[in-house]
Amino acid sequence: MKKNSWYKWEVLLLLWMAYLLNQGDRQVFNTVLPAIRDALNLTDTSVGLIATIFNLFYALMVPVGGWAGDRFSRKWVTTISILFWSVATMFTGLATSFMWLVILRSVATGGGEAFFGPANYSLLGQYHTDTRARAMSIHQTAYYVGVILAGWLAGLIADKLGWKYSFIIFGAVGIVWGILMIIRLKDYPKAEQTPTEVVPMEKKPGFFDGFKTVFTTPTALMLTIGFSGLIFVITGYMTWVPAYLQEEFGQNQATAGFNSMFWTYVAAFVGVLLAGSLSDRLAAKSHKIRMSLQAAGLLGGAVFLFLMGGHPSLLVLYLSFAGWGFFRAFFDANTYAVLYDVTPERLHASCSSAMIMTGFAVGALAPVVLGALKESMGSLSATFPILAVIWVVCSILMFIVANTNYQKDYNKMHHE
Repeated sequence: MKKNSWYKWEVLLLLWMAYLLNQGDRQVFNTVLPAIRDALNLTDTSVGLIATIFNLFYALMVPVGGWAGDRFSRKWVTTISILFWSVATMFTGLATSFMWLVILRSVATGGGEAFFGPANYSLLGQYHTDTRARAMSIHQTAYYVGVILAGWLAGLIADKLGWKYSFIIFGAVGIVWGILMIIRLKDYPKAEQTPTEVVPMEKKPGFFDGFKTVFTTPTALMLTIGFSGLIFVITGYMTWVPAYLQEEFGQNQATAGFNSMFWTYVAAFVGVLLAGSLSDRLAAKSHKIRMSLQAAGLLGGAVFLFLMGGHPSLLVLYLSFAGWGFFRAFFDANTYAVLYDVTPERLHASCSSAMIMTGFAVGALAPVVLGALKESMGSLSATFPILAVIWVVCSILMFIVANTNYQKDYNKMHHE
């Protein structure tokens, strides 16, 4: 099984669908959030708190997932994760109180998903080397397709059958796919690893090795800061925009779930494939172009966040959703390609978890912060310029580090 064999594309397909379900399960909650709030007599701040606890618990557990992904079978870490969070998603449909939502949604689902990301990305990276940015870009489209489908289907199911069935149906599909992954997914063969990739048992990664590598490597550290800004804005957007369209424009759950995601992620789908192909081509001449593309994406996305503020018309809002999605995809396409450029392969899962934990710990604050701002300012639209400023600052910092540290960190990693 060579790295350039057909099987690496089957791995991409298996992980693509798993990632679609991963992001789809998250978007189910956002789509039916108003229905949950009304059915259980909750406030905007309290339902925002559920999403915040989800992200905090996810951030807390993801280092354990990264450590497990570097020490144990990445196939089994990934497949057990999808089965666990899918069961938790099904039971979320049976929640009858705020506390049960916290336990089933924030703790069980968040904890299960925390083991997926690091092992998923590092396994994909093992199978794809010279096609890494392209494979990661295709993989990222699962996120976009997942939130569009979930935004529409979860709303449709909720309108027809009730919000509880949205969780039950999505969780059941995840269980079926997890079983298929047990049958078809394989770990990358150890016999095909290079000598530097084979690490003796006594030298297997320690729990904090990924954190140490990320926080002492300037490029990886800056990537993590930019990723944190990205996740804060995305988490706030994903949580509250469906409710915004329902409350400000009178759309039902299915329509709001669809429109809040469709325009954004169709544009992002196009953007990520363009960015991935462009990144692999240009990085062959200059490695730092990957982070420069990310910085340009944040800057372009910030322009459209500004346009979302001030109670725009639906047409302007949808165009802004699309512009924001197109440019953020330039960050998405290069995230793991940048990280893996400047960190050792044996620590890829651990380094991924360090970045993910930091990003989601920061991003976890967004739902409750925006929920509180929404209550005090009277509208979500007033918060969009604040989100735009965050991206502008991150963009400037990333441009600087791309031109001062990227090549140094790349050379250090590849000439040790």
